[in-house]
Amino acid sequence: MPATTYAVAGMSCGHCKATLTKVIGELDGVSGVEVDLDAGQVTVTSAGEPDDALIAETVDEAGYELTGRV
Repeated sequence: MPATTYAVAGMSCGHCKATLTKVIGELDGVSGVEVDLDAGQVTVTSAGEPDDALIAETVDEAGYELTGRV
């Protein structure tokens, strides 16, 4: 399964990690979410090519900012 890594601003703690893991993980087709707080990155594993706009919207609604693919 392909993995896509995104740069996400505003993450700083375990709560941030848990929140993003939950909300992105609930999206259709997503099979895994890895959050690296130190690097400011979120890696999404999915069955196919992820919908960048949907992931960005989900991250934004959670209170963070997706700044692009890494």
